[in-house]
Amino acid sequence: MRGTIIRSIVPHVLMADLAEPFAYSQAWYRRRGAMLVEVVTEDGIIGWGEAFGPPELTAPICAWLAPLLVGQDAMAREALWQSLYNRLRDHGQRGLVVEAISALDIALWDIAGQALGLPVHRLMGGPLRTEVDAYATGFYRRERRDHLRYLTEEAEARLEEGFGTLKLKTGWGLAEDISLTRDFRHAIGPNVGLLVDCNHAYDAPAAIAFGRAVADCDIGWFEEPVPPEDIEGYLEVKRGQPIPVAGGEASFTRWGFRELIQRRAADILQPDVAACGGISELKKIADMASAFGVRVNPHVWGTGVALAASLHLLAVIPDNPPGLFPRPPLLELDRSPHPVRDALLAEPIGFAGGRMAVPQGPGLGITIDRSVLTRFAA
Repeated sequence: MRGTIIRSIVPHVLMADLAEPFAYSQAWYRRRGAMLVEVVTEDGIIGWGEAFGPPELTAPICAWLAPLLVGQDAMAREALWQSLYNRLRDHGQRGLVVEAISALDIALWDIAGQALGLPVHRLMGGPLRTEVDAYATGFYRRERRDHLRYLTEEAEARLEEGFGTLKLKTGWGLAEDISLTRDFRHAIGPNVGLLVDCNHAYDAPAAIAFGRAVADCDIGWFEEPVPPEDIEGYLEVKRGQPIPVAGGEASFTRWGFRELIQRRAADILQPDVAACGGISELKKIADMASAFGVRVNPHVWGTGVALAASLHLLAVIPDNPPGLFPRPPLLELDRSPHPVRDALLAEPIGFAGGRMAVPQGPGLGITIDRSVLTRFAA
């Protein structure tokens, strides 16, 4: 095994302007970026990690945490995770601190796999599956008035790519959301899977009204119906309308998911590997959810680093429930504009027929195009 003592840690803040801005229920995006962290060992192994959240804010936290890792053995992932978390426990039990720790943890798993010559999913005892069905995320609001038209055009493009399930963004006002969802279902037809995500734009009464109004549209799940802090609201929405409720992309660590799981506040949990604490923590969350019979379907909205880490986790997340005819977790594949994401990997991860292969190379199994680090440096 190659040496794994950590020599240096370098955060990279990358940013690119969008040719056409888009919005979700909380904000407009006119630029998209990423915060990647490069962890290098004394023997020259390079591990890559990624943080969800504003790159300009997570990067300095990674830099602040770096001295706690330099000189340590990258193979001691659990000990290092606890050291990082405990050092800022009084100040960072959720949010930016945990997102920064997530990036560092992903990079340590990448190093471990390379040092041992094994893909990350093998280190976690897998794989249960070597490819995963993907659903298309996109369908955001644009600065145009013909919303249904451009959403339908986008749907046609995704279906031609092989996707069988699409996720529609809502959160534009209750009446408009009901009309848009019903019209979109009619436009794509009855045989395409449909998910709906309002990014916590509603309170519980509005979310219940929406769910009841579109109940006959065969919606697979209703994502983030209310703000993530409102667990009672999640429970009200679950009781008050028939669509399965999903959430968790804005929850952090096993402690943040503990109450969601204990109280069964969501039917589908959506931890993000680049936010919830990294590969180490998402695996713990998934195992805890499995013990309570709660489905886990990770949130993914980053570059190829977060995508690869998510695929390795999807390779080992257990079917829930198990059986001869399982319902495996789906991969969220972001198809909205992201110049950094599209250029970052020297070789894109294979996608065909609506399915994506789990990388089989050592570590995360990806290669970063280093020219992109300069091209999009912020």
